[in-house]
Amino acid sequence: MKEKIEQLKIEVSKVMVGREKDIELLTIALLQGGHILLESVPGTGKTLLAKTFAKCLDGDFKRIQFTPDVLPTDVTGMQFFNPKSQQFELRSGPVITNILLADEINRATPRTQSSLLEVMEERQVTIDGETIHLEEPFMVIATQNPVESQQGTFPLPAAQLDRFFMKISIDYPTYEEEKNIIRRFINDELLTKVQAILSREEFAALKKEVKNILISEDVEKFILLLTRQTRQHPAIEQGASPRAALALLKASQGHAFIQGRNYVTPDDVKIVAPYVLRHRLYLSTEASLTNTTKEIFEEILDQVPAPVESGAL
Repeated sequence: MKEKIEQLKIEVSKVMVGREKDIELLTIALLQGGHILLESVPGTGKTLLAKTFAKCLDGDFKRIQFTPDVLPTDVTGMQFFNPKSQQFELRSGPVITNILLADEINRATPRTQSSLLEVMEERQVTIDGETIHLEEPFMVIATQNPVESQQGTFPLPAAQLDRFFMKISIDYPTYEEEKNIIRRFINDELLTKVQAILSREEFAALKKEVKNILISEDVEKFILLLTRQTRQHPAIEQGASPRAALALLKASQGHAFIQGRNYVTPDDVKIVAPYVLRHRLYLSTEASLTNTTKEIFEEILDQVPAPVESGAL
């Protein structure tokens, strides 16, 4: 089944230039049932990446363009009165899908943002007392522009950020990558040529395989020490939660799987840790004046000794 992962990466790369690592992270999150937050300045391909990735999967895809006037019922759905039948009927919202693109989520009000909490965590939505369970796969890919440079935005609270399995910050492309982008898109709409690579049955089989990736006690201890160190570092006011430790373990399993191994190495943990943990950390006011979360987290990675790789278990 590893061939399917490679085919998925190749298909997305037909549209996206220089995003191989981001595609891998999206695949890991999909297989482990996690949600992704994409952050970058406008025009760097966040929405296109999400749409292309979704199109490679055999499932439903829906999009919400968040603005301050979007209501919670616009996300989850509502019961409405049908004058013809003289009865209330359920009108489901866009969350009833397989891949949900929540575009510019930080433009929605906190009340609307919170309407995603239940569906992201519980894989279900409750509308006027009626609970609807979502089918697998289900994944939220949310995008946001950096809060610092935007007016009229609502920063995601800690409770909402903790629901995101990973946060991926998309940088500007290199010169060569940007040259390839303009040449690739000048005369063609490549998104229309993207084909579904992964069926629901194949997804279920891959998801089962990922759960069987082995983790030694030493690597497990390394994961726990990393997350606990974030709670003890003097510059960090709020460290990573137990949910974050579990997410780091699952992400490490996923990275080992897409690399073709049946066991997790310390390097797997180190590679995915910044995407899993950094958005869950909050620096103290004093520390934030002279340091960034990235700098503090790199310091923690250096402080916690990694175990010696022992090979397959």
